[in-house]
Amino acid sequence: MQITLNNIGKRYNRDWIFRHIDYQFIGGKKYAITGANGSGKSTLLQVIGSAVSHNEGKLQFTINNASLPEENIYKHISIIAPYLELIEEMTAKEFLDFHIQFKPLTQSSKEIIAIVGLEKATHKQIRYYSSGMKQRLKLAQAFFSNTHVLLIDEPTTNLDETGIALYHQLINDHTANKLVIISSNDKQEYSFCDEVLDVSRYKL
Repeated sequence: MQITLNNIGKRYNRDWIFRHIDYQFIGGKKYAITGANGSGKSTLLQVIGSAVSHNEGKLQFTINNASLPEENIYKHISIIAPYLELIEEMTAKEFLDFHIQFKPLTQSSKEIIAIVGLEKATHKQIRYYSSGMKQRLKLAQAFFSNTHVLLIDEPTTNLDETGIALYHQLINDHTANKLVIISSNDKQEYSFCDEVLDVSRYKL
């Protein structure tokens, strides 16, 4: 998949967060969106994922040189972010099995849970998970969704050293041929990226 931003701008009320962004994200490559706190990194990531509307410009998704209809975009994108909630009344297995109804997974829920180190908590309600365990489950849901695009916002939030190592292992083993876009100010989260987009360059 290819995502093209043509003169993209986003504002809240009368204040522009960013304007005049022209950029092209190409499938199979990894990109980082960086910038100071409050510069609009997360907002831009949400605009790219069509979760937040932009106020000017054009956002285009293409697969094999054919434009993707707006109503089908969500099928091709998975996202992990601190502000996305889990269904805490479910167990990890129930959550992943429920997710399959919307997007297929690349492996079984049992295999995925084992890879992210949550086997002992497979049948425990998510509400009883630590913050690090919840982040591991978010990684599982996003990395193993069978999608063309993976959007990642602050991926190592609440993770210890072992969890951070898991994140890098997932990047190495489970993002081949995907378009990966990471919003972060922490270089250890995006040091492997092919290109870096500094959103602060588009502040007014």
